[in-house]
Amino acid sequence: MEPASFLMEPGGQGHGCSCPLGSWGPIPLPPSRTSGSQEGAGSQVTCRGQQEPEVPARPLAQGQQGAQCLGLVGRGSHLMAWARVCASCWRQLAEAVLFTPTGVGAEERTPLLGPAPASQSSTPSILRGPGTPNSGFFDPPSGFASSDPLSRGHREAGLSADSSSPWGPGAIGLSWPTAVLLADLERDARQGECALPGAATASLAPLKPEASQSSSPGPTGCIRARVAAEAGTRHPGNAGADVESRLPGCHGHPETPEPRAGQLPTAPELPSVMLLNGDCPESLKKEEGAAEPPRENGLDEADPGDETTGQEVIVIQDTGFSVKILAPGIEPFSLQEMVQEIHQVLMDREDTCHRTCFSLHLDGNVLDHFSELRSVEGLQEGSVLRVVEEPYTVREARIHVRHVRDLLKSLDPSDAFNGVDCNSLSFLSVFTDGDLGDSGKRKKGLEMDPIDCTPPEYILPGSRERPLCPLQPQNRDWKPLQCLKVLTMSGWNPPPGNRKMHGDLMYLFVITAEDRQVSITASTRGFYLNQSTAYHFNPKPASPRFLSHSLVELLNQISPAFRKNFAVLQKKRVQRHPFERIATPFQVYSWTAPQAEHAMDCVRAEDAYTSRLGYEEHIPGQTRDWNEELQTTRELPRKNLPERLLRERAIFKVHSDFTAAATRGAMAVIDGNVMAINPSEETKMQMFIWNNIFFSLGFDVRDHYKDFGGDVAAYVAPTNDLNGVRTYNAVDVEGLYTLGTVVVDYRGYRVTAQSIIPGILERDQEQSVIYGSIDFGKTVVSHPRYLELLERTSRPLKILRHRVLNDRDEEVELCSSVECKGIIGNDGRHYILDLLRTFPPDLNFLPVPGEELPEECARAGFPRAHRHKLCCLRQELVDAFVEHRYLLFMKLAALQLMQQKASQLETPSSLENGGPSSLESKSEDPPGPEAGSEEEGSSASGLAKVKELAETIAADDGTADPRSREVIRNACKAVGSISSTAFDIRFNPDIFSPGVRFPESCQDEVRDQKQLLKDAAAFLLSCQIPGLVKDCVEHAVLPMDGATLAEVMRQRGINMRYLGKVLELVLRSPARHQLDHVYKIGIGELITRSAKHIFKTYLQGVELSGLSAAISHFLNCFLSSYPNPVAHLPADELVSKKRNKRRKNRPPGAADNTAWAVVTPQELWKDICQEAKNYFDFHLECETVDQAVETYGLQKITLLREISLKTGIQVLLKEYSFDSRHKPAFTEEDVLNIFPVVKHVNPKASDAFHFFQSGQAKVQQGFLKEGCELINEALNLFNNVYGAMHVETCACLRLLARLHYIMGDYAEALSNQQKAVLMSERVMGIEHPNTIQEYMHLALYCFASSQLSTALSLLYRARYLMLLVFGEDHPEMALLDNNIGLVLHGVMEYDLSLRFLENALAVSTKYHGPKALKVALSHHLVARVYESKAEFRSALQHEKEGYTIYKTQLGEDHEKTKESSEYLKCLTQQAVALQRTMNEIYRNGSSANIPPLKFTAPSMASVLEQLNVINGILFIPLSQKDLENLKAEVARRHQLQEASRNKDRAEEPMATEPAPAGAPEDLGSQPPAAKDPSPSVQG
Repeated sequence: MEPASFLMEPGGQGHGCSCPLGSWGPIPLPPSRTSGSQEGAGSQVTCRGQQEPEVPARPLAQGQQGAQCLGLVGRGSHLMAWARVCASCWRQLAEAVLFTPTGVGAEERTPLLGPAPASQSSTPSILRGPGTPNSGFFDPPSGFASSDPLSRGHREAGLSADSSSPWGPGAIGLSWPTAVLLADLERDARQGECALPGAATASLAPLKPEASQSSSPGPTGCIRARVAAEAGTRHPGNAGADVESRLPGCHGHPETPEPRAGQLPTAPELPSVMLLNGDCPESLKKEEGAAEPPRENGLDEADPGDETTGQEVIVIQDTGFSVKILAPGIEPFSLQEMVQEIHQVLMDREDTCHRTCFSLHLDGNVLDHFSELRSVEGLQEGSVLRVVEEPYTVREARIHVRHVRDLLKSLDPSDAFNGVDCNSLSFLSVFTDGDLGDSGKRKKGLEMDPIDCTPPEYILPGSRERPLCPLQPQNRDWKPLQCLKVLTMSGWNPPPGNRKMHGDLMYLFVITAEDRQVSITASTRGFYLNQSTAYHFNPKPASPRFLSHSLVELLNQISPAFRKNFAVLQKKRVQRHPFERIATPFQVYSWTAPQAEHAMDCVRAEDAYTSRLGYEEHIPGQTRDWNEELQTTRELPRKNLPERLLRERAIFKVHSDFTAAATRGAMAVIDGNVMAINPSEETKMQMFIWNNIFFSLGFDVRDHYKDFGGDVAAYVAPTNDLNGVRTYNAVDVEGLYTLGTVVVDYRGYRVTAQSIIPGILERDQEQSVIYGSIDFGKTVVSHPRYLELLERTSRPLKILRHRVLNDRDEEVELCSSVECKGIIGNDGRHYILDLLRTFPPDLNFLPVPGEELPEECARAGFPRAHRHKLCCLRQELVDAFVEHRYLLFMKLAALQLMQQKASQLETPSSLENGGPSSLESKSEDPPGPEAGSEEEGSSASGLAKVKELAETIAADDGTADPRSREVIRNACKAVGSISSTAFDIRFNPDIFSPGVRFPESCQDEVRDQKQLLKDAAAFLLSCQIPGLVKDCVEHAVLPMDGATLAEVMRQRGINMRYLGKVLELVLRSPARHQLDHVYKIGIGELITRSAKHIFKTYLQGVELSGLSAAISHFLNCFLSSYPNPVAHLPADELVSKKRNKRRKNRPPGAADNTAWAVVTPQELWKDICQEAKNYFDFHLECETVDQAVETYGLQKITLLREISLKTGIQVLLKEYSFDSRHKPAFTEEDVLNIFPVVKHVNPKASDAFHFFQSGQAKVQQGFLKEGCELINEALNLFNNVYGAMHVETCACLRLLARLHYIMGDYAEALSNQQKAVLMSERVMGIEHPNTIQEYMHLALYCFASSQLSTALSLLYRARYLMLLVFGEDHPEMALLDNNIGLVLHGVMEYDLSLRFLENALAVSTKYHGPKALKVALSHHLVARVYESKAEFRSALQHEKEGYTIYKTQLGEDHEKTKESSEYLKCLTQQAVALQRTMNEIYRNGSSANIPPLKFTAPSMASVLEQLNVINGILFIPLSQKDLENLKAEVARRHQLQEASRNKDRAEEPMATEPAPAGAPEDLGSQPPAAKDPSPSVQG
């Protein structure tokens, strides 16, 4: 069978590609209509309209094998990322996700557009692996259900380009649909069948080989790890597909390009792109300027580059093909697509979106759904295809009804408010009114149009009001256009036998907007009205006897309102930005929501009751085997970039699916909807299995944690375990497996969800554990294979291999903590679980009798007993500590070497250590150049020598002399290294573990280890916490809310339990005022975390019917000034006393005590202060919320946001009167929902990340163009692995936008930044600090593109969000207010402008000190506005202040000082002229002859220049000629660098040359804070 059909994928909704509509429902799809190989078939994507001349993006390197590979990268190689996007969607996605074809990096874009279809390469068989025909492309029932947000994501992914995308020549009459039927997209994904189309599945391999009916004649069994390799499943769109490594015939077929050429009669020239593998050979790398090849994730194994010897270069080109489409009832139009993409396009186009069941005919012949258009016989450019309606089946009819319902719901935001199906909110379009991009160009005359720029009162500086409603402004499109009142399945379903024989498939009940109730029959021929009523069945057709193939057409006939509104709805649907609709990889919940109407929805109801209860997401005949999926994806090959991308994509996708399923399961468990596997035990002890996931509650079952703190320890153990799983996953050792783990906090309970080790349930735990201990170290066993696997993780994780004693006093060797258990599953894999003690204990919180801590700890009041004994150091701390020690080691050794050398130089004859020293000859082969610097003892060269020496000694080849060995030995000893010949620090995680004993022989080692742990605990207090405070003072980090503060602490390895210590240090800091914001955030975080701890136990006592009453009561006690709120008990609670016999096995969330109802605000605040003291060791000075607000300057609305985010509460969007003393702020109607708070593993895209980092490095060195290319490449790879939506993609887009802006391409900057804002809103939350930053950047680019009113509304939005999240007094607010003030100055709103600029001046002065340069700049901005107002005295006063600062800080001769003095002169002249005029008036009265005063409005260019300065962008607008010179200069430097690298010279040419034209330095010369002020920026 030729390759064209081996990727078929049953799964779609049978109409068009599954891409958006695949109903991954339980019913398998008949092959004729499958929704098919989205990616398979979709790989022949042409990028309509990108017809730049054919420029290879990078030169073809050595040997032009690329040319030979031309047509070879066939069907199998598609991007898994798009696992479910068919090509038509992809193409738009490529436009939406990547970039429009203008400007820098245009060539870069093509990689997403797939490679040549194999069908036309003359040697298709090359694609298959040796000996396995079509190896392993099997049909998907093999086990990838798609509950998945992600794949959905791709399905929806870009379903349209931004309005700007140019669709090329062929797409003549085509109005590009901008939307995909959102709802379809989504919901269907949840249902079931295989999510990944063939190739992907294949690579994900035989999840259940028996179940996968392989569509290939080849055996399925060989599929597992080889599949990806053999099938050539590979991502064309990424840097590099190594053909040679897998396509054996590559060099042998020079002819491949020919057939290709022959088939391109109409081909416009398309950009061709050369892709390089990440591990490309050196020579290539030099041309490419890429970073060094990424190591395989942290494993010190052979560099992956070793395997890829051939030059892996592919040139990918593609071409389009135009055909005319003739659909019933509309004008013919043209397309260039694959057959199955045409289905997709038709289902998304405004005028044909209501068709789902049709086929395409050419001259009377049906086209195969999966063929390429150009492989169809008799099809030429311009052929006419007919759309022919096909008869329905029950499946097709259901799909059709779902599709119609999804079209009707396509603008409804309720899924996002309810937190389902990975929908989330975005409000950007409300503030831009859709006028970004193209329409900006239409508004060029905008500068002078009157703009309404009065900000709302509540965001003006100094306003005390903090309204909540503007957080979620009502989007005009959400006013639901009511097309129908009800569309639901009729109670008469299913049709009785005699009606089946007449072709009835199912019955629908509809109430139209005009209140007409009708019953509709879906038959094989279409839809018609029947005569049934609610109580009387009469299947005969009713009049009008109108049979329509589409339900929409029928409804158009019977309801005028439907016809009108449906048309409007579709228009709006196709105008939305794709990023507003794509599903996010993990669910984001909103903590506020407006009051929503609950409407009837047959599909939602059906989903809730059929597929959802209990046997979730069934692939026909089986639930998903999560463990098999998670482990199989890890086993995928990873020798080269394409394989790694495929593997990372698979891992990411399965993880996001698993997280979604585990979250739903955990909620079902707590809500009592899942039967326990041990129902007779008491509630706390119960365990559950649901959808192949094992759930346990965070309670201490069977006194397992008795010695560690009981329930408290059992509650933290799962998060520690999850951290362990994260780290082992990141190290990624082949052959070592961890369980899929998700920790869910819901309604006060902690649930751990884990995948199930095959066979673990059949046997006893004692028999199955062959490594580690099940009783915390009493009985311990070991296993050589485990030791070998764990040994490979010991270096990256700094874990020491050590021996412990078991209960029989035998020594057992381990390479992990004792609790870490090794179990070999029935599948033969080596699993490790219970990784809660992966990292060493934190001695500050673990008092051990008889052990003294270093004095730094003792001074800070440590050790303190914590509630549990599972306190570990964070991995970041261990890494920082080891790095710190390494520097110390190098310095010590360098110092000793220097001393030795000095002594040798003085007394060459008498060597103290005896023996001739070969040190001289050894460490200075070239003695010449170094002799001069010798005397200065340049520590750099000293360190270099030490490094060399250390390596020599480690290699132990006897060349190092004894003296230098001694040096290294001393240094090793001093820093606590476990080896005496090389620096190697590792920790023994079992030290100080209760119950673990060590053999006598190890006592020395144990003593050293204890000391090391004490040093680490001291290091945290003496280096990391002060370092954090110092960074805050210098504004190197700018936390804005609790989450960003926590993030900043964790990056430095400081656990949250040290928050009290951090705050104490802030209080004692000399720069206390400059840390005001950190102190406020810290206190708020401390209060809300303490409240969260209390809330957790409070909620456990509440039964479901009292939940909203209990939560609103808690919030009243926590935040309302009302002194005595009363809880409303649910009514039946008061009456029925009978049923209070405690039942043993109620679901965990059904306790029926009412203790929560008697909590009072005084008690709650007393408990909060107590908790803060016990947990954080911090004394809060407040007894009520009002005192807290008063004492610490907090805002109640901020506290509400923080507690809601931490506990999953969702409150009604309305204005709460927190300060009213007459009525409580919250009623039970105000609590809308409680969501789970989910912690899970975040799989990373390692290659993309390396590209991103090397791109950033390039940019900082001033190579903008190369940086831009690398970052484009990174964006490609991120999209490949994560799909369209992800935090890291967001950081990538932001940087790209900034680069384009610097390079003067405002339109491109705007388009990328718009995506970054949408993505940040969707993935991080609409008021996350990161989103606020993104809004500010977008406003700058809008201003530069002359969209002034948009720029202002974006800045106002950012200011509102910042007021809500933190309040006014934040260093970032100064930047924001400067931005607003400048823009207002530009539109001549001087008074308003002054309010913002003067506020900015005050804030800057407070946070940077009155002498800072930022303050001088602020003074200058204020002076400019006063000048515009002709108030010269004030202007002079401010400019003088600025001048003084410049003079003292920079000196007289600095250009800034000179500029300022010039400006002062200019102001003085104007002031004098004005004074003369005034005098003239006084003298001559009204007859005075006054020369008119010239007040000019500031030019936009000067305002923009100032905006760039305050936003840390220094750049010089270059003419075309300058740009050419700049490029030449960059090229010249590049060559110089090459040359220098070739000669291995150490000097950096960059340092010796002047920066060309000043432009490329811009980003590099900024302090980090200016470059990217976001505190939580990824990477």
